[in-house]
Parts: sequence; C-alpha cells; structure tokens
Amino acid sequence: MAAFRKKRGAPVEHGKKSAKKRKISNVKPGKQEEVLNENPENEYSIPAPLSLGKWKNKERVLIFSSRGINFRTRHMMQDLRTLMPHSKADSKMDRKDQLFVVNEVCEIKNCNKCIFFEAKKKQDLYMWISNVPHGPSAKFLVQNVHTLAELKMTGNCLRGSRPVLSFDPKFDSEPHYAVLKELFIQIFATPQYHPKSQPFVDHILTFTIADNRIWFRNYQIIEEDSSLVEIGPRFVLNLIKIFSGSFRGSTLYENFHYMSPNLHRRNLRLAVAARLKEKQLVKDVQKHKKEEVKMLVPDDPTHDVFQTPKEKKPAAVPHQHPEQKPKKMKNKKEFKRQRLLKRKNK
Repeated sequence: MAAFRKKRGAPVEHGKKSAKKRKISNVKPGKQEEVLNENPENEYSIPAPLSLGKWKNKERVLIFSSRGINFRTRHMMQDLRTLMPHSKADSKMDRKDQLFVVNEVCEIKNCNKCIFFEAKKKQDLYMWISNVPHGPSAKFLVQNVHTLAELKMTGNCLRGSRPVLSFDPKFDSEPHYAVLKELFIQIFATPQYHPKSQPFVDHILTFTIADNRIWFRNYQIIEEDSSLVEIGPRFVLNLIKIFSGSFRGSTLYENFHYMSPNLHRRNLRLAVAARLKEKQLVKDVQKHKKEEVKMLVPDDPTHDVFQTPKEKKPAAVPHQHPEQKPKKMKNKKEFKRQRLLKRKNK
C-alpha cells in the first residue's frame, strides 16, 4: 500500500492532534494508561516510567588521567566507569598542566566530583579524589592494582546496579578517616533514580583499613544464602595528604607512615649494596689470613717428662722356614682318606 502524500498548499489540521496531546500530557503519570485505555483509537502512546521517583541527587564524577599511564591503570579506569553509571570520561591531561586545571575541566563537563589518576616515572600511580570546586581533596598512592580481566573471579553483577558501601569501623574513630568516608560516599554511591542506573542492589563495595592503608574490594551478593563472591577490581590506597581545597589549599592531614616510592627503592638498593659489601669484606679477611706469616711455636722442654721409653728387643733375623702346624681334620671322612693314603705309600 502506497504511503499517503500530502498535497502542496493543502491546509494542515493541527487542532485535533494538538488537543489529544494536551489531553494526555495534562494527566498525572499514574493515570495516563487509564486515559489511553478509554480511547483505543488514540494514535499516541506514552510508556509508563520505570519508577515514580525523581532524580534529585545530581552527583556526577569525572574519571580521567594524565599521560604516561600503563595498560593496567587504563583498564582499572574503565572498570570504575563501568561500576559507576553516574561517571563521565575525558581525554588525558598533559603532564605540563598544573593540577588546578582539573577544576576547569570538571566545570566544563558539569561534574562536581573528580577521580584523577596521575602517573610518574611510568611506574608510580597516584590517585586524587576531590570535591570540585571547593574541596576537600585527598592524594593517595595506588598499589596492588588488579583489574576485572586480570582476576577472572566467579562473581558477577548487573551493569548499572546501585552498590552498598561498607566501611571499616576505624573510619569513625579518627577525624581524617571520617573526611575520607564522606568523600567515598559522595563519589562511589550511585544516586537514586539516576537515568543510567538500574533499580537493583546486588553488589557491595568495601573499604577496609589495614596496615595504615585502605583496601578496596567489590563483592557480589548471592540471593540464595546471602554470601559474598568477589568480582573485582581490587586495589590498595596509601594516603599521603588531605588538602582543604580542590587540588590545592592548606594541608589538613599528612600521613607520617607514608614512604615515597623513590625512598623505598633507594632503601632496597642500599640493602643489596650492604649485602655485597659484607661478602667482599669476608673474602678480604680470609685472603689476609692466608697471606699472614705463621709463627712457629718453640718446643717445650717439659713435654716429654711423663713419657717412659719402651725396652727395645733385639731384632732376630730368621734363617729357616718356620715349622708348619698340623692341619686339623674337618671331619671323619677326610681323616680316613688320609690314613689310607699313608698305608699305600708304605
């Protein structure tokens, strides 16, 4: 059947369609289906919303990095973007740019939270989390990074689902941990009724404090027995400093347990050099002992006082063969055979 074509210059009837649109749009969302069911001849249908709630928490997190990161960091960034439906991505920032430029990038992207990965020497990875533009912000050293593709765990969760955040009780014991807890809640918690999120809670993000570090883990909640199965990714955050502003400002807290990677590598090199130096010293001492002149101990005149000499026997030189001893017969048969031989010889 050919499509209907409207003639040029023909008057267009806007009254009926616009009236229908206004009639349906003025009805509340819960009663739109009833209006459509009353008039089955309506050509317009509006799908029911997923939920009647309203998206109020407009938190948006910008996740990006500087140039010079390796493949593992790039995959971890992609895993975090997958876990956080309220996140945004951006191109890598140049190393020469100052850190406060990140605030302008977040403002352009309409984001009020930021996770920024900074790479140094192509082997050290630092992570900044910040509340843009007023702060506070925190700087971490990222260690023991394992991505989703690398772990191959058995856990799984729905993409875009909202997580449950679990914190160690130590977060409430000290003030700097309380500041970090609030930052983690605002960054990693998916806002309710977010357009890209799913109305399900099927995984847990845990933040545990051990060895003066924060350990991040992601677990699946199994419905049958409510047990936990790890999904990934996983990494460890070593706190360095907390600043009052966003990527600037005065220092609110400094971790005195923190040791820079350069100092750590220097200590390892010094330890190896000390072991080699100790081995060389041992060899030199042994060589010096061998080259030393040995001192001869003089003879002690009282050494032979209690030694009595033995009587010397004359050495008799035998001129004849020694007499042979008669052999004993082993049994009676041999004895009889010898007797018979002697008789025959006579």
